Amino acid sequence: MLHIFISNRSGDVRYGTTGKPVVGYEVELRDEQGKPVADGEVGELYIKGPSAVLMYWSNLDKTRSTFLGEWLKSGDKYVRDAQGYYTYAGRSDDMLKVGGIYVSPFEVEAALIQHEDVLEAAVICKEDDESLVKTKAYVVLKPGKPRTLEEEELLKAFVKDRLAPYKYPRSIEFIDELPKTATGKIQRFKLREWEAQAKL
Repeated sequence: MLHIFISNRSGDVRYGTTGKPVVGYEVELRDEQGKPVADGEVGELYIKGPSAVLMYWSNLDKTRSTFLGEWLKSGDKYVRDAQGYYTYAGRSDDMLKVGGIYVSPFEVEAALIQHEDVLEAAVICKEDDESLVKTKAYVVLKPGKPRTLEEEELLKAFVKDRLAPYKYPRSIEFIDELPKTATGKIQRFKLREWEAQAKL
């Protein structure tokens, strides 16, 4: 979009949110069928405004899937509250769908790192023995903290107390460090690769 189209502004700031749409831009959150979602539900962010680019250079397929008439499909998931503030939930390809409901890995990670024993955490999806998708957390503990079943159950209960029950990680794996890019971004695709290899 080449422009800030949702923003907090002086005198109207809600911490933890991206803010509200900027004048001149329209924003909608839609489900997988392209229908609007209710406040409080996660939806795909669509934007309409004067600064939209025309197309992706030499990439017709990407252009067709992103630019839908005057609307741009951003590839981001957001939630809007009843007051009209938008909160980022994650990239569409990072979102987890558990029991038919979207779960933001960032939300689960944020809950985990509130625990005093946790240094870092990353969350992905994992299929259980019945091919049902559940959340799995990779956790780096602070030095000296035990990597035990008791610690795992403690962290699960900690998240359950802070988030909806279906969001807590059904399994936790303790590791020495998370895979990251040179800029410090967690490489969830590598965690998914580890999970796939573990099944072989």
